[in-house]
Amino acid sequence: MAVSMAAAAGRLRRAIRRSPLWGGPSRRPLSSEPPAAQARAVRDAFLNFFRDRHGHRLVPSASVRPRGDPSLLFVNAGMNQFKPIFLGTVNPRSEMAGFRRVANSQKCVRAGGRHSDLEDVGRDLSHHTFFEMLGNWAFGGEYFKEEACSMAWELLTQVYGIPEDRLWVSYFGGDPKAGLDPDLESRDIWLSLGVRDSHVLSFGPEENFWEMGDTGPCGPCTEIHYDLAGRVGAPQLVELWNLVFIQHNREADGSLQPLPQRHVDTGMGLERLVAVLQGTRSTYDTDLFSPLLKAIHQGCRAPPYLGRVGAADEGRTDMAYRVVADHIRTLSVCIADGVYPGMSGAPLVLRRILRRAVRFSTEVLRAPPGFLGSLVPVVVETLGDAYPELQKNSAQIAHLVSEDEAAFLASLQRGRQIIDRTLRRLGPSELFPAEVAWSLSLAGNLGLPLDLLELMLEEKGVQLDSAGLARLAQEEAQHRSQQSEPVQEQGLQLNVHALGELQRRGVPPTDDSPKYNYSLRPSGGYEFSACEAQVLQLYTEDGTAVASVGKGQRCGLLLDKTNFYAEQGGQASDRGYLVRVGQEDVLFPVAQAQVCGGFILHEAVAPEGLKVGDQVQLHVDEAWRLRCMEKHTATHLLSWALRQTLGPHTEQRGSHLSPERLRFDVATQAPLTPEQLRAVEGTVQDAVGQDEPVYMEDVALALTAHVPGLRSLDEVYPDPVRVVSVGVPVARALDPASQAALRTSVELCCGTHLLRTGAVGDLVIVGERQLTKGTTRLLAVTGEQAQQAREVGQNLAQEVEAATERLSRGSQDVAAAQRLSKDVGRLTDAVDTALMPQWQRRELQAALKALQRRANAAIRKLELGQVLVKVVRQLCERAPGTSVLLLSPQPRGHVLCACQVAQSATPAFTAEAWALAVCSPMGGKAWGSRVVAQGTGTTADLGAALSTARAYALDQL
Repeated sequence: MAVSMAAAAGRLRRAIRRSPLWGGPSRRPLSSEPPAAQARAVRDAFLNFFRDRHGHRLVPSASVRPRGDPSLLFVNAGMNQFKPIFLGTVNPRSEMAGFRRVANSQKCVRAGGRHSDLEDVGRDLSHHTFFEMLGNWAFGGEYFKEEACSMAWELLTQVYGIPEDRLWVSYFGGDPKAGLDPDLESRDIWLSLGVRDSHVLSFGPEENFWEMGDTGPCGPCTEIHYDLAGRVGAPQLVELWNLVFIQHNREADGSLQPLPQRHVDTGMGLERLVAVLQGTRSTYDTDLFSPLLKAIHQGCRAPPYLGRVGAADEGRTDMAYRVVADHIRTLSVCIADGVYPGMSGAPLVLRRILRRAVRFSTEVLRAPPGFLGSLVPVVVETLGDAYPELQKNSAQIAHLVSEDEAAFLASLQRGRQIIDRTLRRLGPSELFPAEVAWSLSLAGNLGLPLDLLELMLEEKGVQLDSAGLARLAQEEAQHRSQQSEPVQEQGLQLNVHALGELQRRGVPPTDDSPKYNYSLRPSGGYEFSACEAQVLQLYTEDGTAVASVGKGQRCGLLLDKTNFYAEQGGQASDRGYLVRVGQEDVLFPVAQAQVCGGFILHEAVAPEGLKVGDQVQLHVDEAWRLRCMEKHTATHLLSWALRQTLGPHTEQRGSHLSPERLRFDVATQAPLTPEQLRAVEGTVQDAVGQDEPVYMEDVALALTAHVPGLRSLDEVYPDPVRVVSVGVPVARALDPASQAALRTSVELCCGTHLLRTGAVGDLVIVGERQLTKGTTRLLAVTGEQAQQAREVGQNLAQEVEAATERLSRGSQDVAAAQRLSKDVGRLTDAVDTALMPQWQRRELQAALKALQRRANAAIRKLELGQVLVKVVRQLCERAPGTSVLLLSPQPRGHVLCACQVAQSATPAFTAEAWALAVCSPMGGKAWGSRVVAQGTGTTADLGAALSTARAYALDQL
């Protein structure tokens, strides 16, 4: 019997590892029992159970946007917001420091990063990018294994009424390599609660040992599984609830050390729980999704949802239903929490999600334009009661979704044409070219998510050149890494002979005024106009003028006009693509544009032949351009803020900006202080918060000659010259009597700018160094990056404050003091390298330096105390029955005390009381036991202290 049970357990382990989630046909009830309560009631029952029956504090869900944790793109588990408690870095004066037992329903997103379910969504019946995690926590040993297991069992079997024989549990079976014994305590708890012995399984560390990361708090976990089969055939187990017992710390060397405080961290997916309680094999068949699926069917020209998967899902219709339903929930929740589709980090992932939803809704479900936005009210109806921010921001969410959908549809249409044209030219076994995929991708020109592109190719039975794509991605990453300290790339150039030839032929300079042809939509988004132009001349890589170029050739294009911004004035060049008029399914990627003697030379790669005289249409990479505009307007605000802080004669010595960050060189008498850096940021924030209009106008150069406060660099400006004025119309700014240029940012500038300052979002100076004597270089980020930098800084400041508090409380143990010293060292490294406000970095560096000195002094004092105790013990061993107290003078009047009392003298005479009697008059403290004790104090009169010690001992004896 034992052998067969072991074999069965082994089969179950393999089954759980293979199929952790739902599979098989959908829409088949698990039992004949009536459906359970709606999802809203299931969520409420969980929260009320822990609050009313077990005294938990209910805390709201954290934003899905991680606060001060750059390691995460999104909050992906209920424990994320409680990390400071687990790590011991919680601010002792914060509300969180008082948490003991709490519960909540946490919004989670798993898309991008280490934990991502994005590419699986739609393929099966259970994966989601957004889900709700029900959890309860006990901090600092408030309760542990027995209580956590009992509460979980009570809730599932008594409140939700799940039959006990449908539940199985697993526990940690130990790890001999790590020196960890099996968690028999958890096993015995489950057996005592009535779980069948055959339903209790042991697993190894891969399944039942939870770790926060490579280092940090960790511990065994026990999982509760639900049997989908229900006594019909072999068990089909899916994980329902994970109870983690945090009791170890993974050190940097890989070893495990016990934590001074233990915690309980549990998590149960609401969608999966509701599926169980509503008797369905698919989370998409619950009332969390059925209103969305119904709305999709009503708004599209697709057949009704049937819950099919794989080959049975003809045309991938049901997959499309699931993708759209999941993605609109994710989009709504993220936008409500302030994460908007964008070009890097979490915003880029959200952009992928939105475009994936657009493609499935339009191409598979045949949805009309604007359809996705119409689903937002349905999401608000199903989730708004639990998360009020959805109700508050519903109109903004719908508008953003609809606007981005409209922008993407044109790109999708063109992308489909390019894919079809490319496929017609491929041989039977050829890979889809990486260069074409890159030009279609979010990293390239059309903004198609790569996973979506791969899916489109998969549907046509074609494989993508993944190796080539990885190479292009690596090259792009290297290019971006150089942008904070840019090196001028030596692209295609027009030499003096080429320029002379153009002038001899009477070719006029390139008309690049269309680069300013953009406007604000009523929603606040930007609309950029395309530009039609004629090819005037083509150049090979060595600068030779040619009449045509062939397929795959890198070339320079000279056009009669362009909407591309060529690199100048410190602003990075635009990039984008062009197409031949009448042949929109062939993209000519444009890597950069450069000014050469008044002519704009576009550097491109020709996927097909191109010749002089061809008519082309140019499209800038709108996201790239917008981020450059954001940085350029921020640069002007930064220049203005520096003058406000350092004085009106402060001079700019240069700048460079790219979509990633901006660099600004300023003449200074001395390095900026943290107070000055903070003041500069505050001035910029004020201007951004006022969302002032930005005025731009070409004026005669002579009109700018004597305007007080007008900023210009030591450059030769064209006539007419472009003037950029923040908050004040250009005509008024140039009026010498108005003094406007003294009160706001007014500069001569040919760059492209925002039309309102609010779109900058925020600005944070994240780096500062002396470039040369008298010149300081500042590095800054804006928008989402700036907000994240502030949150990282706040998080690190709280950790430093917590470490200071730990040091102030003192330590009686050398090992604990050494751990604190290591933590201070780790914090120092983090502060030195983090993307955070530079003023805050400087302040924290100074605080940590002092803290490290204090921590090291505390270690030395404790080590000396241990030596003193050792000497006391040796003296007592030589004279049994003797009680000994020693005082050791230290620098600056500090005194160490150690004593030992003979066993025969206790309990009337104790070592701890003796040390306290001696150290208290010295303004110190003491600790220890009845037999051995230590203490500290400060005095210049050791003789008096010894007399006190002798008098106390004689009195007690």
